Amino acid sequence: MRIGVLRETKNPPDRRVAIPPVTGLQILNKYPNVSIFIQPSDIRCFTDSEYREQGYFLTDDLRDCDILIGVKEVAMPTLIPNKTYLFFSHVAKKQIYNRELLRQIVKKNITLIDYEYLKDNHNKRLVAFGHWAGVVGAYKALRARGVRTDLFDLPPASLCEDMEEMYLHLKKISLKPIKILITGGGRVAMGAMQTLRVLNLKEVGPEEFLRESFNEPVVCRIDPESYVERKDGRDFNLQDFYNYPEMYQSTFKPFTKVTDLFIACHYWDPKSPKFLSPEDYKEEGFNISVIADVSCDLNGPIASTLRASTIASSFYGYDRFNEEEAIPFVDKRNVTVMAVDNLPGELPRDSSIDFGEALYQNVYEALLADDPDGIIERATIVKEGVLTPRFAYLQDYLEGKDAVIV
Repeated sequence: MRIGVLRETKNPPDRRVAIPPVTGLQILNKYPNVSIFIQPSDIRCFTDSEYREQGYFLTDDLRDCDILIGVKEVAMPTLIPNKTYLFFSHVAKKQIYNRELLRQIVKKNITLIDYEYLKDNHNKRLVAFGHWAGVVGAYKALRARGVRTDLFDLPPASLCEDMEEMYLHLKKISLKPIKILITGGGRVAMGAMQTLRVLNLKEVGPEEFLRESFNEPVVCRIDPESYVERKDGRDFNLQDFYNYPEMYQSTFKPFTKVTDLFIACHYWDPKSPKFLSPEDYKEEGFNISVIADVSCDLNGPIASTLRASTIASSFYGYDRFNEEEAIPFVDKRNVTVMAVDNLPGELPRDSSIDFGEALYQNVYEALLADDPDGIIERATIVKEGVLTPRFAYLQDYLEGKDAVIV
């Protein structure tokens, strides 16, 4: 079995890798029948020399490999027919910008396994970068706060060697009394909380956050029961909310009156209520000055997220009265928006090691040896050029006959 580690070809560049040198050595030690070949890259967070020093063979030509592993979407001209690919394909929600990619995968008889759908029997994801999105997103939220107030200056996370260096910078700042709000309770939100805890902030509950004033900075993390309610007045039930999001309405507005910095880390279903409508921003007493939309659902629950931003240009302003993008940090009446959609790419070494370890612990046995639980089968969108039954709903999208997500 030959595994090829692809260089990342998506633009803007992504420096992450699914098999860091240390993880590859674990794979080779456990599976003696496996060989790993590295495609050279001048942007990868682990240099070519780091792989060579560990004994890997580097080659541009991966045509002899059986399985090709990347992180983000693979450039269509580089797709090799009749191979098995693992990467985040972003096609399963009918994203218009990747329809031609799916067509080429089908045309070339490729088998496509998507990381997003590698799940256990309880539908829990086995690998994800979400934790690191939260870690970096909270840091960038604080960086925006510092620029906006001129009280402190944090370097971009992308200029830090790793999380440890990023946190060293964070420990040097001091916040004035502000209220920080985080929505969500999963990996992303926990990553954001990890970053904020570096500052030893006081953590308060939602009622205290809404009702009281503080002479120190505080942070509050809220779950869905604090920002939605059943339309018919019945008691909140989390599973019911997941199953029937259209039956709920937002109760988020009170938080807009007391929050200074909002870090959005929630999962959002298009059928569930929105957090912030354009009208909410215009109301008297609207207090939020910085929104770090880590979830980054475009045309989604947060009206000021007009577009995704980039690692190189992370912030833009939102004119809350004209509903338009503005130059960041110029007019303090505007909301500062951070909506980078590949945040883990700012700490590529840390996030790659974590992701690679999760693959090693949870996936490679199923991929390289035995898969009695059907882990690989559930995550396979296309098998040898044919949509699998689980993803057969993509046929209309593939043929251009269906509505798609922009």
